[in-house]
Amino acid sequence: MPDWQLESQLFARGYSPVAGIDEAGRGALAGPVVVAAVVLPYAPSYPFDDSKRLSAAQRERLADAVRECALVWALGAASADEIDRLNVLRATHLAAVRALAQLGGVRALVTDYLKLSFAGPVVAPPRADQQSYQVAAASILAKTARDAAMRDYEHDFPHYGFAAHKGYGSAQHRDALARYGACSLHRRSFRPVYELTHQHRLFGARP
Repeated sequence: MPDWQLESQLFARGYSPVAGIDEAGRGALAGPVVVAAVVLPYAPSYPFDDSKRLSAAQRERLADAVRECALVWALGAASADEIDRLNVLRATHLAAVRALAQLGGVRALVTDYLKLSFAGPVVAPPRADQQSYQVAAASILAKTARDAAMRDYEHDFPHYGFAAHKGYGSAQHRDALARYGACSLHRRSFRPVYELTHQHRLFGARP
């Protein structure tokens, strides 16, 4: 379960405030990558955990709790076009910069293996969202915000089923890519999107 150990090593060196950072959507075939930054007030425990270990209903409930209790929080995003132009890692860093620009005054970061360029120290172990309350909170905000965006995109692009799979490479999504080709939300630099779009161009839409 998460705790404060990752932040404590920074607090002991005189760094405060420390923000937790996490992202959602790096592995998707469509839609933005979203990064959340969160600073929580110190409390002995929180109910926050890695968003992947929570149900959708739990994430929504806990996202409300994060927004209510956080000292500051912010979201940043990078679009599919930016992912294609920069690559997904650099686009994720760009989204993190956009989130952090809204906070101000943060002196150090704890991230889930995102080795960001930052003026202060960055603690970036793998699975930090399972070790830090703040990174867990950021993972919840990033995931729920991105899921909401993908549900909204369903109205503009109804053929792809974004509300169900949120842009990840499910069988339903891959079948839709082969049937209809890519839309403006797709990351055309990702191999599955390129291959399935090429298949669509060769054989046309299937019945």
